[in-house]
Amino acid sequence: MNQVGFFPSETMSWYMAKTFLKRSFAVLAMLVIILMSLDLLRQSSNILAVPGNGSHEVMTYIAWRTPQVVAQFLPFSVLLGTLIMLAGMNQSSEIVAMKAAGLSAHQILAPLVVAAVGVACLTFIFNDTVLAPTSAKLSAWQAVDYAEVPRDSDIRTGIWVLDGDDLIHADTVIGSGPSMILKGVRVNDRTNGGLRAVVQGPSARWIDNGWTLDDAASFSVATAETNALGKVRFGLGVEPSRFTISALDGDSLSFADLGKAIDDQRAAGRPTASAEAARWHKLSGPLASILMPLLGSIAGFGLARAGKTFVRVVIGMALGFAYFVADNFALAMGNLGAYDPFVAAWAPFVLFLLVGETVLIRSEE
Repeated sequence: MNQVGFFPSETMSWYMAKTFLKRSFAVLAMLVIILMSLDLLRQSSNILAVPGNGSHEVMTYIAWRTPQVVAQFLPFSVLLGTLIMLAGMNQSSEIVAMKAAGLSAHQILAPLVVAAVGVACLTFIFNDTVLAPTSAKLSAWQAVDYAEVPRDSDIRTGIWVLDGDDLIHADTVIGSGPSMILKGVRVNDRTNGGLRAVVQGPSARWIDNGWTLDDAASFSVATAETNALGKVRFGLGVEPSRFTISALDGDSLSFADLGKAIDDQRAAGRPTASAEAARWHKLSGPLASILMPLLGSIAGFGLARAGKTFVRVVIGMALGFAYFVADNFALAMGNLGAYDPFVAAWAPFVLFLLVGETVLIRSEE
């Protein structure tokens, strides 16, 4: 057995990787079955309460909800799979035999980390190709309380667009392109962030590279007077395409589509910090699977006869839970603008990568 190489034995590496994957996916299957059963008990009455809904709609809910459960609990399943595997190997003295053969803790865990990299890659692909479209369908279905989802219409509501310092709001946007009509238009005339006047009217149309507002009225902040203006031109160069952007749901968009949507939001002058954090998290989130073998490694090292295997398993679970708490907290701070989007998505991963490596080094000592 080569004790210098990172993978000292091909047979040993395959054995460790296969055992790790079997344990992890077995735990994932168990969690998905249990959690989906409980969720279905809670939601089935709401689904079947809609006239015309039956077993087909229940199966549709299962098909669209299951990817969310898989994506949410896959990292935790990898953690539990690691703890179960390493604790069992420690109890049966397999870890002791490996260390007696001259293997370091890093060499023992190397096959697990490589397998976890494969799991992370599959997770990213799964999230992009399966989770995003099914989440979008489920969100649209739940928005109408599991009734029939109406066909896509060319009508949008509550649209905001930034034009220099001015803010343009349309209650309703009908159509697209040059034929677009804005209803319930309000233009906030601002200078250096301060509101000077509000111009509003019932409708506006795209004419000659700008918008023409009919029957406009202006309210002056300084004088508190309202004046009728008739037709008013505003938003020169603000193309109709900028009024087609609605709120973003990062979970319902793929990595590439979310990037395009963020660019559109930024061009429209909307805040994008929350969406940027969600996009970065689409990369850092799947990598959580790589952390779990490191955080769970504490369960595999130490003498089994010391009677502290259970304590080490609990500590490993606590470290994993601490990562999930820190990850959700950082994302929440990113959504509030307290953290930079990049920091919000990546800081927990980097922090617990260092924590896991520290645990592994201390175990090796």
